[in-house]
Amino acid sequence: MAGEASSVVSDLVNFLNASPTAFHAVDEAKKLLKRAGYEQVSEREDWRLEVGKRYFFTRNHSTIVAFAIGKKYVAGNGFHIVGAHTDSPCLKLKPVSKVTKVGYLEVGVQTYGGGLWHTWFDRDLTIAGRVIIREEKDGSVSYSHHLVRVEEPIMRIPTLAIHLDRGVDGFKVNTQSHLLPVLATSIKAELNKVVAENGPAESGVQTDGKKTNQSTTTTSSKHHSLLLQLIASQVGCKPDDICDFELQACDTQPSIVAGAAKEFIFSGRLDNLCMSYCSLKALIDATSSESSLEDETGVRMVALFDHEEVGSNSAQGAGSPVMLNALSRITSSFGSDSKLLEKAIQRSFLVSADMAHALHPNYTEKHEDNHQPKLHGGLVIKNNANQRYATNAVTSFIFREIATNHNLPMQDFVVRNDMGCGSTIGPILASGVGIRTVDVGAPQLSMHSIREMCAVDDVKHSYEHFKAYYREFSQLDTKITVDI
Repeated sequence: MAGEASSVVSDLVNFLNASPTAFHAVDEAKKLLKRAGYEQVSEREDWRLEVGKRYFFTRNHSTIVAFAIGKKYVAGNGFHIVGAHTDSPCLKLKPVSKVTKVGYLEVGVQTYGGGLWHTWFDRDLTIAGRVIIREEKDGSVSYSHHLVRVEEPIMRIPTLAIHLDRGVDGFKVNTQSHLLPVLATSIKAELNKVVAENGPAESGVQTDGKKTNQSTTTTSSKHHSLLLQLIASQVGCKPDDICDFELQACDTQPSIVAGAAKEFIFSGRLDNLCMSYCSLKALIDATSSESSLEDETGVRMVALFDHEEVGSNSAQGAGSPVMLNALSRITSSFGSDSKLLEKAIQRSFLVSADMAHALHPNYTEKHEDNHQPKLHGGLVIKNNANQRYATNAVTSFIFREIATNHNLPMQDFVVRNDMGCGSTIGPILASGVGIRTVDVGAPQLSMHSIREMCAVDDVKHSYEHFKAYYREFSQLDTKITVDI
């Protein structure tokens, strides 16, 4: 047990370093699940499921759902779920990213989510995401999805010297004008001839990157040829074969265990890859042994969604039917009565796991006096009377009881009455599916910065808490009476 808890920290750091985007996070999750014996199923095909077996599926390659079916499961029994999200605030490349100004090649980006955008200045940036590649073989053309990541720093958003900005009170960012990363200078792109295969290199006058009579709707007319060449070299294709892409700017500084006492993790995307990894690792370890599902009557599940940072309203977000579809398909695989799903939902439980706000030593007035989560203090139960979080007395008790049984620390959070409150996938799934939900999260500082921090101890606490939940919820739930 102790070995599992200690390894989860280094494993999390490795996961963070391998996951610059939601697409990469899902790809890493797939690798972990396959190594643990989980079988991939497709939403496009019929499912042939068996009790005691483990499965997963992806949607858009940015959302992933994994589940293990107890050996004593029958249709109508409940699902024990931890839900988190794979996305984080970032700068995403615009559909037309080519910007040339006063001898500089810049990359047009749009803000995704509510980021602390001033933290993106003066960082060593690169790009990562997915590309759609045209492939031709034996006269047949197909189109495939490829992950891409340029490892070395290729861009930077420089700040303006204080000598040119003395009249400004503080650092005020205009997200349209000031957040364009610098890719290169026009003269170097010309001299290096890096983009010879695509036609003339960039100059002060924008060109389409190909023959002058070619349609301006081609990929090379939308993006700098130098950028396309970098992407193509990573994928192993020609720039002309790139049909489209979804790319984002990424920090190149690696995630690391740090602090004078090595008690912190410094990293981007802790919100919410920390909770995604801890829940995924907990599910795998709670279902790995031959006997782990022997007495399980329910289905243990983890669901990691895309697009939480922008409201979850997408085909792969928590606001879509992806969760309900999964519950329905699993239930119907073992019973044909449509009423069984309704019964299963009422027997189910969701832990909505999203990072929480730790008390900041320099801004203590931002927390309510009796609700001040601290680093090393364990998972935080989030409460909000206006249902920005889905926690209630029953769901918080259940989760707290599991902590008590394992001597795990727990904390409470309520936002100040005079401040706004964020939200999570919890209320979305609670209202959309009708499932009992508790909102929790590990405490962190610098949330939505390009570089966040949390405590090593809280990673261990989260992992242990989720693992105990998977193993013990079925038995605990039989002892709780509410709607009778």
